[in-house]
Amino acid sequence: MKYFIDFASGSLIKYGEELCGDKVEFYNDDNQFIAVLSDGLSSGVKANILATLTSKIALTMLKEGMSIEDVVDTITQTLPICSQYKIAYSTFTLIKVAKDGIAYIAEFDNLTVFFMRGDDIIELGWKEKILNGKTIRETRIELKERDRIILVSDGVEFAGSGKTLNYSWQWKDIANHLKKHTNENMSAKTITNNLLGVCNQLYFFGPTDDTTVATIKVSHDSKAVLFSGPPIDRKRDSDVVRKIMRSAGKKIVCGGTTANIVARELNVEYKSSTEIIDEKVPPIGYIEGIDLVTEGVLTIRSACKILQKLLSTTDYEFLYKKDGASKLARMLYEDCSHIKMIVGRAINPVHQMADIPNDLSIKLYVLNEMKNILVKLGKIVEVEYY
Repeated sequence: MKYFIDFASGSLIKYGEELCGDKVEFYNDDNQFIAVLSDGLSSGVKANILATLTSKIALTMLKEGMSIEDVVDTITQTLPICSQYKIAYSTFTLIKVAKDGIAYIAEFDNLTVFFMRGDDIIELGWKEKILNGKTIRETRIELKERDRIILVSDGVEFAGSGKTLNYSWQWKDIANHLKKHTNENMSAKTITNNLLGVCNQLYFFGPTDDTTVATIKVSHDSKAVLFSGPPIDRKRDSDVVRKIMRSAGKKIVCGGTTANIVARELNVEYKSSTEIIDEKVPPIGYIEGIDLVTEGVLTIRSACKILQKLLSTTDYEFLYKKDGASKLARMLYEDCSHIKMIVGRAINPVHQMADIPNDLSIKLYVLNEMKNILVKLGKIVEVEYY
């Protein structure tokens, strides 16, 4: 794509409910980006089902290149009828960004998106069409670097109305808040958390409606390569290290044996830190020309837990600890959009000598888990095995 799309979403669940009645689905690769925010009728389980069906149907069809007419028709024909309200109702906002940077936005009964360019919120030129009795608003716009699009459910506008009597918290007031308290240097996650945090305060931390925010930020891609595990064929060591050093962006090495291979091929010294930041996380290491060197499976597994936590929290101070797992998670999340994982499949000889069971399957499992979490966080991840 012309740009990389930094994407983040978060929700506040209505007080007393276990499931959120809003649902966000997205898809991101080098050819297109798609995001769908759906708000199901009422709240709880029924709303969750309606919103989930709507968002998944829309995302799947848009990925296959189908039109908004087909999407609306399918959703209308598919949604179950609510036994209480006798209607099948779910609002949605969908955004599709093509390879050339042109964004298509369509809305049905959701609060209008906030389109930010620089310090301003730009009004979009909407057109309306009637599809299956539903009024759909749609627009297209050519994106520029650092543009931001914020999607919200109606719980954002209702924030505070039941407790603080904050009836003035309308679209224009939310827009003013975004202009005053966010900027183009913030990540999508920071913008999302900022607005959700304000809504939570207005609700006195007891939301009376499901509240969802999703943010799209346009940026150039930033790359990283992560190397873990020795290749099956030792003759490939030099090829792999050469490939890593020629790669653009951050260079990360995970695992003691892997680090020794890199140091040997670069003809430099591998130094291991003696500083214990966290007793549960092994110390990091240092190799000239490598941005981060960590221990293997234990550190990767801990980093996975940190990255997983990012999917569900609005407060991520934990990301800024100084142990190896936090450094790894932070680098992958904050500094990289495209990540290439180079995974060696040889059995670790150190573990063989120590009579430790083969850790190959464990390593592959945790690296695959890391890949899946990074994809959920909006990263584009490629894996190569050696």
